[in-house]
Amino acid sequence: MTVAAEVAARVTPVALEGRHVRLEPLTRGHVEALLAAASGPRATYGLTTVPADRDSMARYVETALRDQEAGRSLPFATVSRASGRVVGSTRFLNIEFWPWPEGNPHQRGRELPDAVEIGSTWLAADAQRTAVNTEAKLLMLAHAFETWRVHRVSLMTDARNERSRRAILRIGAKFDGVIRAQRPASDGMIRDTAAFSILEREWPEVRRALTSRLHT
Repeated sequence: MTVAAEVAARVTPVALEGRHVRLEPLTRGHVEALLAAASGPRATYGLTTVPADRDSMARYVETALRDQEAGRSLPFATVSRASGRVVGSTRFLNIEFWPWPEGNPHQRGRELPDAVEIGSTWLAADAQRTAVNTEAKLLMLAHAFETWRVHRVSLMTDARNERSRRAILRIGAKFDGVIRAQRPASDGMIRDTAAFSILEREWPEVRRALTSRLHT
């Protein structure tokens, strides 16, 4: 088995479900529902990649699935449990397996990632700033820290996206800095990326805060 195939085999699609949201493995069958979710008000999508037509959405899903097959990401369709409707998408990105020396106590198992990013997240306008978003992050962080037992979860956004930056801080992530000219932006510019992270030791307090927000 090649290294790429071995890594891909360790990234297994999984459904994550709470009281308000179900994150189900993304498939080609989600294209139409995602397009419907993206067809409402788009004022908040200026610095986020959210396809607006069927061909673009189909390519978006195909790219996500290719990255999953390569072991680079794990994409989800975000479903509101109250309505049963697909309201957006999110994914684990940049799944890292670090080359630990034999016997190193930080190695929890070769099948477990060491670090991961949560990103490519977008929601229909009526699902933003709701329990759907909060619980989706709680479910993904719990899976990362408690099932995969990662050392770090990263969250990235366009440095110009103040709305997204505030939302990431509300989750409990720490601001790490700005990576200048990091990649192309969704609006065709060269993007400076604001980088945030949550470390393993910080997770218990982040979990308590997110859980409290869901019950207030």
